Amino acid sequence: MASIDLDKVLDKAWADRSLAEIMEAPAAALKGVSERDGELLEEAFGVKTVADLAELKYVRWAQALGALAAAAK
Repeated sequence: MASIDLDKVLDKAWADRSLAEIMEAPAAALKGVSERDGELLEEAFGVKTVADLAELKYVRWAQALGALAAAAK
């Protein structure tokens, strides 16, 4: 089973929330993503929530390419 240290990837206000709440949180709930970044993600890609960002095809494509590149080393 996969695990992640939520304190490392979420702003403090979101670290103690349930996974369901986190997935419906605005993208700015992620550490390092500002409110303005969230607005720009919404303008550019229609991303409103963490779930939207996770499901964004460009993110998934980039992850797949990264995995292929790592495997090719």
